[in-house]
Amino acid sequence: MPERSSDWFKQAKRDLESARSQLKEGFFEWACFISQQAAEKAVKALYQKLSGQAWGHSVYDLLRGLQERGC
Repeated sequence: MPERSSDWFKQAKRDLESARSQLKEGFFEWACFISQQAAEKAVKALYQKLSGQAWGHSVYDLLRGLQERGC
């Protein structure tokens, strides 16, 4: 599989911009959802950069996986 960490991170940044826009417009549930998506993509970018594989959608679990790897 090709290394695509920069693609994941760019998408995470776009998602965060979108979340900020949703927050400004008062769409709080969408701001929360998109923020979670941004965080997930950012952590998965780090996994890719470290040549790891990330499974799941829980940001907490993904971060714990990195911690277990000593990151």
